[in-house]
Amino acid sequence: MAVINCPNCKKKISDKVKSCHHCQLDLTELDADKIASLKRVNAVKKSQQLMNHSFIAMLLFCGGFLFLYWQDAQPGTWQYVSAITSTILGFILYIVTRVRLILTKRNQA
Repeated sequence: MAVINCPNCKKKISDKVKSCHHCQLDLTELDADKIASLKRVNAVKKSQQLMNHSFIAMLLFCGGFLFLYWQDAQPGTWQYVSAITSTILGFILYIVTRVRLILTKRNQA
């Protein structure tokens, strides 16, 4: 008996089970086409999740930047510190997420 990864949820399962006890995928009806289809669906889900993270990071960046200049936050106040922190954090998260997205798409090809 060997331990394999489920084609759908990627969690460890026995190769003898008939269905995954994590995601309830019926393993008896799987063929190469269905496995390829599951891989494509999982890749699209991962890509979409990274795009959502990228959007949230961009909102964080823009929100901090716009708050800083529209509210005219003065240096040394908590508004200024939170706006700068939000801007920097949003920018860094955006760059990291975009790199992860590029690497994910490169690995799919």
